[in-house]
Amino acid sequence: MDYYEIDFTLPAAEDYQRDLLIDALAGLGCDTFEETETGFKAYIPSAEFDQSVIDEQLAAYNGVVDYSYQVNLIPQKNWNEAWESNFEPIEIQDKIFVRATFHQPKEGFPYEIVIDPKMAFGTGHHQTTSMMLKLMLSEGFAGKQVLDMGCGTGILAIMASKLGADQVMAIDYDPVCYDSTIENATLNHADSIQALCGSKEVIPDAQYDVILANINRNILLDQMASYAGVLKPGGVIFFSGFYESPDLDIIKEAAAAYRLTYTRHLTRNDWVAARFIMR
Repeated sequence: MDYYEIDFTLPAAEDYQRDLLIDALAGLGCDTFEETETGFKAYIPSAEFDQSVIDEQLAAYNGVVDYSYQVNLIPQKNWNEAWESNFEPIEIQDKIFVRATFHQPKEGFPYEIVIDPKMAFGTGHHQTTSMMLKLMLSEGFAGKQVLDMGCGTGILAIMASKLGADQVMAIDYDPVCYDSTIENATLNHADSIQALCGSKEVIPDAQYDVILANINRNILLDQMASYAGVLKPGGVIFFSGFYESPDLDIIKEAAAAYRLTYTRHLTRNDWVAARFIMR
């Protein structure tokens, strides 16, 4: 799959202005973002790219945010090479070490996750993924049934498996993510993971103790009823992929309609990862 790179230049923008543009682009199908010295780059599958739609969506910020952008087509081979050149290992709370296959292991971490990044979202570098991993460290997973929606590289599913989950169902609509999850599960000897390609329509008729959903606000709102339908009473769901303001209150209100009660959340650069429980 080819991708388009949308390279934004923001000469004097505040962080919140950059994040406004990123939020708008995420709603249009951009699934990966990379900060640069002059702004940021957004990546979108070529099949979903429509410049007229992007221009229309961003028109609301003309005169509000000083920005310009250029578009480049990145063939799959070059995209993979770009990932490898930019991917660096990350450490989370001295407990999780995430590295690529081309990095050396590091001692002293209870959990190591090896990711062959390719072009799938979810290497742990984005704020939402790292916060989800932090929340997972304080949750009991031993012997539980877990559903990971929008699994990307499978990093959260792998973490759930390493934390002792009995079975993990990982779902993503992107065939690249589906293949990446299977490959990365094998790399990490995470035998409890099963992957499906699709969206809410492929969620198995089962009951889960924990659901992980790191996607974006609009998809979470659309799929929340499906999540609630398969979450056990007393089960926990982690939501991420949206901003603290105004998104968190919107998510809370929608969740309450399905007896999902907010308990706490983490924030980083206004991105949120939040924990809810089924009452």
